[in-house]
Amino acid sequence: MSAAESPPSSLEARIRGLLPSLSPAQTLVAQEVLRDPAAVASSTIGELAARCGTSLPSVTRFCLALGLGGYAELRLALAAEGGRSSTSWERGTGTEVSPDDSLADVLRTLLRSDTKALEDTVAQLDVGALGQAIDAITAARRIDLYAVGGSASVAEDLRLRLHRIGHGANSWSDVHNALTSAALLGPGDVALGISHTGETNEVLEPLRRARAQGATTVAVTNYPRSPLARAADLLLVTAARDITFRTGGMAGRHAQMIVLDALYLGVAQRDYQQATQAFDRTAEAVADHRTPHR
Repeated sequence: MSAAESPPSSLEARIRGLLPSLSPAQTLVAQEVLRDPAAVASSTIGELAARCGTSLPSVTRFCLALGLGGYAELRLALAAEGGRSSTSWERGTGTEVSPDDSLADVLRTLLRSDTKALEDTVAQLDVGALGQAIDAITAARRIDLYAVGGSASVAEDLRLRLHRIGHGANSWSDVHNALTSAALLGPGDVALGISHTGETNEVLEPLRRARAQGATTVAVTNYPRSPLARAADLLLVTAARDITFRTGGMAGRHAQMIVLDALYLGVAQRDYQQATQAFDRTAEAVADHRTPHR
């Protein structure tokens, strides 16, 4: 998908990604924007500051944190997202599951949440950083992947995919093994850390060590101002939103997977002939272990 064909970046996703790094006053502004975007779009900066119990400079600093030029640009961005109702951002994306929801309701909530996570991730992904990461992995002498918990399964999937097209990688979920591997990296190597929150020390510590050794470091996280994001040379941001009982759950892993799938396919494109030959040979190697349909 070209940049021209990509869906527009979601302002809601950008706000939620910045929430952990905002000051208390800016957080009040962010919460009001998320609660009632349509009302904010029709309010003056003074009216919004009064509703939030904060100052005009705090509103302006919130806008600047979003990468906007000021409050006028925030109002225009909110208006461009379609005159949403006051509850559309809170409920329209499917974030809450109540005890009275039917299974059909739960399925619809999951579908909305996961679909929006994929759309918002693609819309806001830094394609330039993605291309640099692909180039680095393609040329890498060694590739380390650091992840724990649910993210570890995503990292292992990438490791297997890269291995199948001739790019061996190591996937570490134990911090001791990750640190000892990172200590052996150097220039020309790549270390990729995956963490939804970007605060997982078992991922952060080896990535920092790899960077200190001179390796190119890549972070995949939902929060662009997280410690993991700051520790990396290249940042790839996902845009998943947690729902009830599902913090950092499948929506987060689906968003991670589309980023890592793009990395894998990009690497395969860089050396198409080698990737095709390796894929064919590995497919032939396991062909006898399939039972054909009668």
